[in-house]
Amino acid sequence: MPDSKLLTETTLSGRTIAIPETRELDVFAAMLERRGATVLRCPLVAILDAPDPAPVLAWIRQFNAGGCDDLILLTGEGVRRLLGCIDRHAPELRAAFVERLASVRKVTRGPKPARALRELGLKPELAAEVPTTAGIIAALTPFDLKGRRVGVQLYGSDPNLPLREFLQQAGAEAVTVAPYVYADKAADEAVLALLERLAEGAVDAIAFTSTPQVTRLFSVADARAVQAALARTLVAAVGPVVAATLAAHGIEVRIAPTESFFLKPLTTALEAALGAKSQGSQGS
Repeated sequence: MPDSKLLTETTLSGRTIAIPETRELDVFAAMLERRGATVLRCPLVAILDAPDPAPVLAWIRQFNAGGCDDLILLTGEGVRRLLGCIDRHAPELRAAFVERLASVRKVTRGPKPARALRELGLKPELAAEVPTTAGIIAALTPFDLKGRRVGVQLYGSDPNLPLREFLQQAGAEAVTVAPYVYADKAADEAVLALLERLAEGAVDAIAFTSTPQVTRLFSVADARAVQAALARTLVAAVGPVVAATLAAHGIEVRIAPTESFFLKPLTTALEAALGAKSQGSQGS
């Protein structure tokens, strides 16, 4: 009788998977490698603190002073970067920030900001059913927002005009903060080398975990070349936001978790799509 533990560890044996993840690159790679996959690491973007902490600190002071009635948290990274900015530049603001954070109505776009709140012993009062900007808007639509000051933690430096326009039309004032930015991580040569491997059909799947990764890939080479390269592999997306970005670039997403948009469910989805064939090839 085969060893079930061995089967679990080799479900992706013989498979090559490219991952452009940055922040949790080692975690994601280890999940795949434990299952026998060969991992191509090509981090496409880096996440950096806002280059000027002054506007972030000004927003935090305004928030602490009661400047927001509600707070929309688009990413878990944003929560942690706000706290990091406080710890590095104005630690005396931390206690008041956490206290105020507990008292406002918190709206989360997906599981990651909710998890970041749990690390502080807090939870959102309102969570989008679908982790997208449209999901946030749908969650807020039933509420009267007229005259309310709504803090918005932005996704990188993206101004999120659809959300801001919705708040304006609802009679609310958007008070935005951008605690981090995205920067290019991999050299263009490394990205072009990855595209070449994809175009050769040498990669079984590529797993995207954020929209800036997609943007970066298409900024390096001609769109048709990128589309042709990605057509030679199975494209995976961690969740609907990333999938929508890929679709907007003409890329079909073949692998994605159906719920709980984290690295582990994405790994499970990759196993489901790739594992059966690799196990079958082992037995041939």
